[in-house]
Amino acid sequence: MTLQSYFLRYSPLLLIAGAMPVSAAQPSASAYPSIDAVQSAANEETPSKYAPLFADEMQRARRFVDRMRANGIVVPLPKDPGGGYTHEQHKDNYRAIYLSGQLYRLTGEQQYADYARDVLLAYADMYPTLPDHPARKNQNPGRIFWQVLNDAVWLVNSIQGYELIRDSLSKADRDNIDNNVFRKAAAFLSTGSAATFSRIHNHATWATAGVGMTGYVLGDNDLVEIALKGLDKSGKTGFLRQTELLFSPDGYYTEGPYYQRYALMPFIVFADAIERNQPERKIFEHRDGILLKALTTTVQLTYDGFFFPFNDAIKDKSLKTDELYNGVAIAYGKTRDPALLDIARWQGRTVLTDNGAMLARDLAAGEAKPFPFASLLLRDGPQGDKGAVAIFRNGTGDKHQALVLKNSSQGMGHGHFDKLSWQYYDNGREIVTDYGAARFLNIEAKEGGRYLPENESWAKQSIAHNTLVVDETSHFNSNTKLGDSLSPTQLFYSSGNGIQISTAEMVGAYDGTRFTRTMALLNVKGLEHPVVVDITRASSDQPRQYDLPVHYDGQIMRVGFDTSSNVAGRPVLGSDNGYQHIWVDAKGKPVDASNAFVTWILDGRFYSYRWVPQSGSEAILAESGANDPNFNLRREPMVIQRIAGGKDAVFASILEAHGRYDGAVEKTSLSDSQIKTIGLIEDQGSDVLLIETLSGAKAALAVSYDPDASKKHSVTIDGRTVSWTGFAAYIDMEEG
Repeated sequence: MTLQSYFLRYSPLLLIAGAMPVSAAQPSASAYPSIDAVQSAANEETPSKYAPLFADEMQRARRFVDRMRANGIVVPLPKDPGGGYTHEQHKDNYRAIYLSGQLYRLTGEQQYADYARDVLLAYADMYPTLPDHPARKNQNPGRIFWQVLNDAVWLVNSIQGYELIRDSLSKADRDNIDNNVFRKAAAFLSTGSAATFSRIHNHATWATAGVGMTGYVLGDNDLVEIALKGLDKSGKTGFLRQTELLFSPDGYYTEGPYYQRYALMPFIVFADAIERNQPERKIFEHRDGILLKALTTTVQLTYDGFFFPFNDAIKDKSLKTDELYNGVAIAYGKTRDPALLDIARWQGRTVLTDNGAMLARDLAAGEAKPFPFASLLLRDGPQGDKGAVAIFRNGTGDKHQALVLKNSSQGMGHGHFDKLSWQYYDNGREIVTDYGAARFLNIEAKEGGRYLPENESWAKQSIAHNTLVVDETSHFNSNTKLGDSLSPTQLFYSSGNGIQISTAEMVGAYDGTRFTRTMALLNVKGLEHPVVVDITRASSDQPRQYDLPVHYDGQIMRVGFDTSSNVAGRPVLGSDNGYQHIWVDAKGKPVDASNAFVTWILDGRFYSYRWVPQSGSEAILAESGANDPNFNLRREPMVIQRIAGGKDAVFASILEAHGRYDGAVEKTSLSDSQIKTIGLIEDQGSDVLLIETLSGAKAALAVSYDPDASKKHSVTIDGRTVSWTGFAAYIDMEEG
């Protein structure tokens, strides 16, 4: 076998890998082999076919680009907001430019280079004449799109396609496109949009990536340097600084999973370009390999492939997205981690790059290993001291249980006022829910695809989340700047020794008030599924009204207590801070924990939420959707515990999954809760939550709140001393 044959057989891209890096001052087209070289190599030894995943991707790209070619060159004058005709056409154009470049590189077929060239020449005629976009709103306006962010996305995609065809162009066409498209776009996104470019934010990540990649392609070292180090090249802003400030040491992105997914593409794709052009920067080693760590963390922030939807999140976003096709392929190319092949298999997609081909080849060779979804604590903040996201998992596969605790920071402008909130997943579904964003992305009929007014009036407000609300106001009085300055403190976390438990504290969300929340995922003897335990404590310097909502998905089957129902007309719960969007269906006052429960069904499984009612408390059964004349909100149920009139309050509750309904055979089993009652013992600063099942099993979760892991604690329950060591423990009361 010749050296060239050996290279072709074992190179990541089969036919086109092995590019040598170039310095930042050189046009990076030379970082790739020429098409002539590729064709020459292919003639010597061409594989009979690509791996199936890669071959499918090539066919998908051909179909799309061929359809675009058949429609001719369509570069309309920008006028529409998100979802409108011109918006979508320009998105299709940058995708076509990108894919045409990849297809030209892979096949050598001149038609693809010609098409990308002609589209870019049309932009060269139009781009220099463009004013600010006519559909601009409050965001910084773009030229091609209504906001500058989308212009940056256009540049990131288009420059990658252009890089692959640039050497095939005449000097006149190359100079025209260089100067009238890419230099002007880079100037607009950098010096022309300095406020955006200099932010520590995902908008700036896209902008710096586009400008920096343009610098590499055009051989403009100045563009590369301002992209990496900011407009003044001081390093106080720019791409490198963003990697240091937007991710925690655990790879958690401060704006939450949805925007972590979105920001990941420019981070990873630009890093890949840096690695090819300036390997001496060792970008994938920067900050202890933070970018590759962030990719793995992004995958961990999912259930059944869908991202945990807290903060401004669209709930249908999953790992099946361009950002993760690129990210998984690039990360696999760097790490050869076989668990990433498992993710690619679930995605069923890859990208037309050397990394994508290698991934497809190894997947076809059976080298995938299951991705290790795990219970873990993801610290927030650049130093890991801005709270955390705690994830507990039980079981494996797409039906496992997951408890997600959002004890993290505000998350900048896309953050919600939901400190110490939670979500719960089971049986492949989101059971205890987070609303996510009030937005219909790129649906023109809904505010041009932008965020809806209800995103501010409902989705961001505290009552829209599973968190404590004081005096019907939201955390930080809905002040994002204040919220960014204060974060929860993660007091304790454990996912071993038979107990999965987290305790966090929030101080400053309300003046003079602090609250602590302990949540655990426990396996109780005799119960088929683990139970979620919640102990929330609040204390204030004056009497307050405390509300603790649980938003859930499902249909109520049983309410354990008597209610006063609103059957003729539904009143609204309040007038502001999200309360104006809540219809009140019923209210009641449970007597004790034996009847303080609500049972609902979802997808053939029953769920019972049970709590220990406090003196004078009430329960409110309600639904979102009030004061919504434009039908922008989803109608979703909730149950709210309310304690009013005291300085302090304690909420103790559990969530139990049980039974089954099989509609096919019309059979129901264990439709009622299998827990007889629960109770809370408070003694010398410790809390002990007791659980007694119908079968007679008794268990307890004991929490001392003492960080000394060696200190022993005890409480007396019905004349019996119960002891444990450390912060918390799970105790089988039958065994002692």
